[in-house]
Amino acid sequence: MSTQTTLKRVKNVLATYIDRVSSFHPNARLYLVSVILTGAALGVFRLLFNFYILSQEYNEAFLGTLITTSSLAALLAALPMGYLVDRIGRKQALILGGLGITLAVFGMILFPSTPIFILMSVLLGLTQSLSGVAMGPFLMENSDEKERTYLFSFSAGLQMASAFFGNWIGGYLPTWMASWLGGSATSPSAYAWSLGAIALAGILGVVPLFMLRSSRTTVEGRSVFAPLAYFTKNARQLSRLILPILVTSLGAGLVMPFINVFYRNVHSQPDPVIGALFAWGSLAMGAGLLIAPRWPSATVKSKWSSLPRPFRSPS
Repeated sequence: MSTQTTLKRVKNVLATYIDRVSSFHPNARLYLVSVILTGAALGVFRLLFNFYILSQEYNEAFLGTLITTSSLAALLAALPMGYLVDRIGRKQALILGGLGITLAVFGMILFPSTPIFILMSVLLGLTQSLSGVAMGPFLMENSDEKERTYLFSFSAGLQMASAFFGNWIGGYLPTWMASWLGGSATSPSAYAWSLGAIALAGILGVVPLFMLRSSRTTVEGRSVFAPLAYFTKNARQLSRLILPILVTSLGAGLVMPFINVFYRNVHSQPDPVIGALFAWGSLAMGAGLLIAPRWPSATVKSKWSSLPRPFRSPS
């Protein structure tokens, strides 16, 4: 392929990307602003939370219990949260989810004890489930077919890219707090104030959600057993979709929640170095998500045509 052909192709790709992004609805743009702010805050939280718990003289087993509690709560609540989102609307669900996550973080900071850690982990899982369940339908409702793939990609990509800055800053935040408070950068107070600062920043991420225009959702005539009936009817197709995600998630669940602890305990790396490692990983994932919509069209059509009919559009 000649250089001229390559440049022309890149130009066409960029032109298409700009056209699709410029077509985003106002609601989608506000949501993306929220994603940028909350993504950075969550990047700090995921980096420092394990260190905060361990600084309270708990061990890795208790840390694993908290992570499992949060994940299990999110799993068990997913289906009920789907019904709740239909009842209260996407906007209210996203707002409650954001505020609930902030409340859980503040609870762990203000009342550091075993019962509170477990209770706030449950709350964290419930609110993350609420936000996660509402996100997909919200993006579907606020996008057209032309830019929908780009909106989903942009949302996930921006969250990971903003986590780059969150992780990078988060690596230095305990040191800055320790120099301000006096004491060690690995002390409970340094981590607590760091998490408190990003929890306040996380509240800013909820502000754009209040500006969203609510869309009406119709739930009349819908059976509460509709999701279960659909799963029973399409169990084979859904299994083909779910099983690969399940296997991948099991592997990630065994590694990712403890990778920062691994870097510290095994390789004796300080927080800034661990934050930098997390940051570059987030940036790479963000870049991959942002370029995903421009996968060669022939490949997409081939893969799309092989999907079971329930996952294909009516067209």
